[in-house]
Amino acid sequence: MTKLRRTFLRRLSAVATVPAVFLGSGGGHTHAATRQPSGPRQKKALRSSRLAPPIGPFSQGIRTGNTVYVAGLTGIDVKTGKIVPGGIVAETRQALENINAVLAEAGGTLDDAVSAVVHMMDLSEFQQMNEVYAEYFRSDPPGRTTVQVGAIPAGARVEITIVAVVA
Repeated sequence: MTKLRRTFLRRLSAVATVPAVFLGSGGGHTHAATRQPSGPRQKKALRSSRLAPPIGPFSQGIRTGNTVYVAGLTGIDVKTGKIVPGGIVAETRQALENINAVLAEAGGTLDDAVSAVVHMMDLSEFQQMNEVYAEYFRSDPPGRTTVQVGAIPAGARVEITIVAVVA
């Protein structure tokens, strides 16, 4: 078995027990990932009363095992249901506060974040967003991807998605 196949199987078995089919020079054969889940997989939707309700059919976050997937959240103020005034700085701060509220529902904080995706309307505002972002991730920040997009719901300037691992 090649190193690539072994790595793939190890990663696959960490996710779930599923059959995997590999095609190689010796023809195809089936290999079943051997790691059994410790119990039934449970997916729990997370909703924070500190946030405005989602504007579509999605959860603010999902917890499965120790992993929390926080949906892309913007700088919506729960009191007004609108994007906070003040531009990219205020929106970034509010988005991160909103994410922290969802993580709290799972017993976590932004310190538990391992991955982030930042969608921005205008990358010329990157420096301002990054300064606020750095206030929330002072040490061991999560891996991050930042991209410019054509539009974000509700007229937001920034939307942030987080994956975290909580105890």
